[in-house]
Amino acid sequence: MADLFDVSKEVVLVTGASQGLGRHFARLLALHGASVVVAARQVDKLESLAGEIKSNGGRAAAVRMDVTDGASIVQGFSAAETALGPVSVLINNAGVVVEKAAVDQTEADWDKVLNANLKGSFSVATEFARRAIARKAGGSIINISSVLGVGVMGHVSTYSASKAGLIQLTKSFALEWASKGIRVNALAPGYIDTEFNHDFWATPPGERLIKSIPQRRLGHESDLDGAVLLLASPASRYMTGSVITVDGGFLLA
Repeated sequence: MADLFDVSKEVVLVTGASQGLGRHFARLLALHGASVVVAARQVDKLESLAGEIKSNGGRAAAVRMDVTDGASIVQGFSAAETALGPVSVLINNAGVVVEKAAVDQTEADWDKVLNANLKGSFSVATEFARRAIARKAGGSIINISSVLGVGVMGHVSTYSASKAGLIQLTKSFALEWASKGIRVNALAPGYIDTEFNHDFWATPPGERLIKSIPQRRLGHESDLDGAVLLLASPASRYMTGSVITVDGGFLLA
């Protein structure tokens, strides 16, 4: 069973790895033996993370990548290959959110969110696929969507639209690249307690939101570990086009 979830032969590229879930995913996969390329715009934070992974006996490299810039994506993949070899697993995690009432959102807000969350994910995934197809290799793409790509809440309309679009991209890519040996699946987390939103959960609106979750608790970053290891490893070899929801039952309510 351990071999089934083995990622020790994988070279994993994680976008948006300078903080939050991206940083957690990089640490997780390195801990399980994968070679990890951490990518984002903030190179100083990436270098610190890569250094931490190496100091714990792992293999890691930091590359600058702006997912809204096609040239930066190409350069990032090339740098990753030079450092650790061809990327076999992609975690498309980079993204942003603008929290405003829909009538207060501007065209610039729309562009900011859709460019990063949807266009960026498209561009990174297609570059991964081009390279994998050229070397006649398969691979796994894990798109980080959200429960708000399936359900909705107020004041995050652009974010919800981008994450719903990412789910459809996941299915389209899965169909198109299945014959090439490239699996494409999406992970849709619910509300996860992180350093960036921790203070909110102690406020009255935050407490009400927690009570609306059937399990009556927030998710922890580690609650996503099983799903990530599944999708990154041979255990998911017959899965493509799937959306895995990890939300404590939030969508059920």
